Amino acid sequence: MKNTVLKKIAAIAVTGMMTVSLAACGSGTASTDNNGASASSGTAAATSSTTGSAASSSAAASSASAAVSGGSSSAASGKTYKVGIVQYVDDASLNQIESNVESELDAKGKELGVTFDYQDYTYNGQADGTVLQQIASELIADKVDAIVPIATPTAQIMQTATKNDPIPIIFAACSDPVGANLVASMDAPGANITGTSDALNTEAVMNLMLAQNPDLSYVGLLYSNSEDSSKQPIADAKAFLDKKGIKYIEKTGTDTTGITDAANALIAEGVDAVFTPTDNTVMTAEMAIYKKFAEAGIPHYCGADSFALNGAFVGYGVDYANLGSATADMVADILVNGADPAKTPVQTFDNGIATINTDVCQTLGYDLDKVEAAFKPYCTSVVETQTAKEFSN
Repeated sequence: MKNTVLKKIAAIAVTGMMTVSLAACGSGTASTDNNGASASSGTAAATSSTTGSAASSSAAASSASAAVSGGSSSAASGKTYKVGIVQYVDDASLNQIESNVESELDAKGKELGVTFDYQDYTYNGQADGTVLQQIASELIADKVDAIVPIATPTAQIMQTATKNDPIPIIFAACSDPVGANLVASMDAPGANITGTSDALNTEAVMNLMLAQNPDLSYVGLLYSNSEDSSKQPIADAKAFLDKKGIKYIEKTGTDTTGITDAANALIAEGVDAVFTPTDNTVMTAEMAIYKKFAEAGIPHYCGADSFALNGAFVGYGVDYANLGSATADMVADILVNGADPAKTPVQTFDNGIATINTDVCQTLGYDLDKVEAAFKPYCTSVVETQTAKEFSN
């Protein structure tokens, strides 16, 4: 299946000349007819993990799950639903989400007596807006029943593309759906779109920094200014640091080279620590920069456990395996039970898991036991990881 997907991507890349648009707009109501379209995105690279525990903070989480497991119509039995999964770019977090979306769709299909066909409709846009536009066009032409876009830029493009083809979109890992103009509100999205959010508790990350180093006086903010998901947490970080009277400096980049240059600049500045939110551009560059920070004695605090997996000192945020499964449950509820995306609340999750990279902790010269003891008052759990490219199965 993956080879077929990669061939599709290559063909799209060659022919794709459409103008990239990240404007968000959605109209119409969701259709549960097999000829209707529904969207949600994922990644083409499969991986799975169950790192830590993350509890849903949305009441919709439990109600949607109950509806899916107990409310399916016998009329749906034996039916096949075509589900498009569209990944923004390869990175450990997004790959983990995609893998868990797929495995949960398989499980729900068996439970409900239906088939969710995603194998033929899984793509990876590799952070290329033109390619993502072409993927959207192909999914619409294929008359998929739903689209699962993973990450905010993917969701924005899928939403715009389906303006005249109101396919249900169930996004995964959009940090600020309201700010990105994907939904009218978290409780009532208002159009053919809903999904799961990995909104980051930035203040909690800042508290971890201060818990480890009470004398913190200079913080580097490393992110891509082209990613909507980074805007609010960076604003929140600035507000927190201003309130504490802590100096900070911003450095940005739009690709691995740019992020590497930005990291080098922060090292030259002599910052005490670096903060990065759930930024996919930095995520793809993490394995190219983590040694630089560690060897310079600068801890890197980030907005997802996958950053720690790829070498950051600390990753803080949601359990992406759980988020992927919850996204798939929403897909099943909308397609099988006829739930209306416009009235289905966006699900959010507990941001309480701090993941420490023990390799980097040692390089920084920190006592792991003391770090964990300092962190515990500020998170629901502390877990450990070692540097790797992907989460293990």
